Amino acid sequence: MHILVRPLTEADLPLADRIFRLAFGTFNGLANPLEFGGDLDKIRTRWLADPAAAFGAEADGELVASNFVTHWGSVGYFGPLTVRPDYWDRGVAQKLLEPTLALFDTWGCRHTGLYTYSQSPKHLSLYQKFGFWPRALTAIMALTVRPATPAGEVTSYARAAESEKPDLIAAAAQLTDAIYAGLDVRREILAIQSQKLGDTLLLWDRPGLVGLAAVHCGPGSEAGSGACFIKFGAVKPGRKAEQYFDRLLTACQVLAATRGNHRLIAGVSLAREPAYKHLRARGFKPEIVGVTMHRPNEAAYHRPEAWVMDDWR
Repeated sequence: MHILVRPLTEADLPLADRIFRLAFGTFNGLANPLEFGGDLDKIRTRWLADPAAAFGAEADGELVASNFVTHWGSVGYFGPLTVRPDYWDRGVAQKLLEPTLALFDTWGCRHTGLYTYSQSPKHLSLYQKFGFWPRALTAIMALTVRPATPAGEVTSYARAAESEKPDLIAAAAQLTDAIYAGLDVRREILAIQSQKLGDTLLLWDRPGLVGLAAVHCGPGSEAGSGACFIKFGAVKPGRKAEQYFDRLLTACQVLAATRGNHRLIAGVSLAREPAYKHLRARGFKPEIVGVTMHRPNEAAYHRPEAWVMDDWR
């Protein structure tokens, strides 16, 4: 068997999406694996966000696997990395990891990682071969949306004047840099805007931006029908962080209700114990628990004082 790793093209996306659903659906034991994920989209959306950061693997001329790499400034992660089930345990994933790690180096990422099944020795062993180490569990949580009243000043990136948007991106980068040096999620903000996947909410207090949430909403996004998904949410560190975090969650709940969605989804590392406990107190319930693996074996921004929601799946 000859494995060729190459850039993923737009023409590959329907097959890559099928492999994504077949692989996860099979691993999770679905009667019809292709029903995995419903109408959410993690393939086309991530390819459009950065086509040069998507790789495919061919076996004898046929696409059998793909991987998507994400650049958040000094932080990088990859996934979903999916291989067609009949090619499992044949070294295909390892071939895809080679250009992935090279891309991290090109970007100059200080910290890289992934999210995987905490109960799977096979997955843990594979990624440990490449220097990734399992750290804290990460919970994907959901809340049943009810009507809410906005608290404090919240604005929408989508509704901002075009002339204001560069300054808003810069303010967002300054906020995330205060959480972890070089962390920058402008890719998510711009992808949501350009693909009309949802909106980015901006939370304000003196002297400026104190929180942001990049949110996907509805079918064709990473949320799927009936849901809004906080791809990344964070607030300014400090003594008012919990207050800001609560206001940010309220803003996300208002967005979900306004768009007619009944579920709000967020991921949080259990290393961020205060943030996790606050989500539980607000009514969020864990639905999936996995583990983030880190390279190097350091916490980065997965720390108790970081009031951050994210999802490396």
